[in-house]
Amino acid sequence: MKNALVTGANRGLGFEASRQLAQAGFKVWLGARNEEKGKEAASTLQDEGLDVHYIFCDVAQPDKVGHLKDQIIEADGKLDVLVNNAGIFPDKKDSILDVDTVTFEDVQLVNYFGPYFLMHTFIPVMIENDYGRVVNLAAEMGVNSAMDAPMAGAYKASKFGLNALTRLFAGSTRRKNVKVNSVSPGWVKTDLGGEKAKREPEEAMEGILWLAQLEDDGPNGKFFRDKEELEF
Repeated sequence: MKNALVTGANRGLGFEASRQLAQAGFKVWLGARNEEKGKEAASTLQDEGLDVHYIFCDVAQPDKVGHLKDQIIEADGKLDVLVNNAGIFPDKKDSILDVDTVTFEDVQLVNYFGPYFLMHTFIPVMIENDYGRVVNLAAEMGVNSAMDAPMAGAYKASKFGLNALTRLFAGSTRRKNVKVNSVSPGWVKTDLGGEKAKREPEEAMEGILWLAQLEDDGPNGKFFRDKEELEF
């Protein structure tokens, strides 16, 4: 049985990704920084008959990533799929000049450095196991053409950087059976996306599930919305 770790999974996109990956036959580690909410989310999915287990995962605490790896490896001996979903978006309407430095650093820590530390930790495990699929939740606001508008600068910078990390880590896995790609879920009704968003979380799963289950000859180092490749 393949296993998967989904970060920021106690609600929204991460919760739905955990559900649908488990429905597809994965053992899912539901990562969340809030133990109570994480266990409640895992329990909800367990009640649906799904193989889902809460695990503490705060991507803003890189010193805890080693322990996270140890727990998963001790239980399963491997990690097949990593879904870097956790993210924050506190500067929706702010110009880059109006974002204070603490907020800017917080956004980079969660949205950029969090995935970096997780990929840096788990991709060597995947290479050793000769199998791995990494799915980074990026955004169409984080592409080159979106950089001229100064709004949401901290968020845009973090997602632009995440796409760069996707390409860099994909390069490190070339000729290995490990695929690293990023995906835009679109504008989704979550705490991050807001109530005016056009898509329900269930509608944003196609690209995530596809990239999590890529065939050996699938793409590597690319950016998609659903299954359509985007420029970044």
